[in-house]
Amino acid sequence: MNPRKKVDLKLIIIGALGVGKTSLLHQYVHKTFYEDYQTTLGASILSKIIILDDTTLKLQIWDTGGQERFRSMVSTFYKGSDGCILAFDVTDLESFEALDTWRGDVLAKTIPMEQSYPMVVLGNKIDLADRQVPREVAQGWCKEKDIPYFEVSAKNDINVVQAFEMLASRALSRYRSIIENYLTDSIKLSPEDQNRSKCC
Repeated sequence: MNPRKKVDLKLIIIGALGVGKTSLLHQYVHKTFYEDYQTTLGASILSKIIILDDTTLKLQIWDTGGQERFRSMVSTFYKGSDGCILAFDVTDLESFEALDTWRGDVLAKTIPMEQSYPMVVLGNKIDLADRQVPREVAQGWCKEKDIPYFEVSAKNDINVVQAFEMLASRALSRYRSIIENYLTDSIKLSPEDQNRSKCC
């Protein structure tokens, strides 16, 4: 694809309350980290333009609230998304155990295509000492579901860019595949067309 060709991709970041979704997003988009914690109400959207595989990508990244009371509202944001980051806090076992629920919500609301829906899992806050989720446990969960896993720190900017760009790359591959299948299907000539009798 040509770098002048721009592809818009909608990505979502989801996970339990307080895992650092907003911090990860601000680190990726603005290269900043804020110490003060504020709960995201509903969703907020940040954009970033990157060039990947000779294609200009406009990433529209939806940061969703992790509170239980927003769960039904947040799930409406999944529709039309091209990929998802599932985030948990390595110092909070409950946030890791909730990944199954978050993943199930996304898969129930996104339309399955021929290509699987792109996801990556981020274990955030690896800069903290009181770890509750061993790396091997998180890797095992991800391997079982065939989802890439990244250990990250929004605070220290560890693996944040790599994780987001891995998701963008997978979302772009899926996008190209869908376009290719659509174009191929729309120009197929079936043998039936050739056998139709002419009326005049």
